[in-house]
Amino acid sequence: MTVSVIIYTDGAATGNPGPGGFGVVMKSNQLRKEISGGYRHTTNNRMELLAVITGLEALKKEGTLVTVYSDSKYVVDSVEKGWVFGWEKKVFAKKKNPDLWKRFLLVYRKHKVKFVWIKGHAEIPENEYCDRLAVAAAAQKNLPPDTYYENMEKEQGLFD
Repeated sequence: MTVSVIIYTDGAATGNPGPGGFGVVMKSNQLRKEISGGYRHTTNNRMELLAVITGLEALKKEGTLVTVYSDSKYVVDSVEKGWVFGWEKKVFAKKKNPDLWKRFLLVYRKHKVKFVWIKGHAEIPENEYCDRLAVAAAAQKNLPPDTYYENMEKEQGLFD
């Protein structure tokens, strides 16, 4: 029997870059799971992508049919228009967030994933809830570092 899951995701960053968070709501039949987390210094796009990754990584069975609802054109278009697969062939040369895209592709290929772009703040209850989870996660005290991002900024002299 093939399992089918709906995943709603959202990411947020205050200042962009700044403190950031992500929110995920997963639904299958009557089951529901919520996941959120945050980082002290990151970007909105990283949190949007990390929300999708986190949801997919939480799936227990390979081959799950997944529909991901996201308000991130960055994430949805990158996958649905096939851009990320071209970036992968070029080893993500000059692309942002290669660490997360590589992680995404590993888990993406374990499932049958379809993306649906939804307009943000359009009163879609699960998306609005994910937004609240992401914003709340970004507002927490003593957030961990987004190590890859902070190291990249240090190399470029943008962040102490």
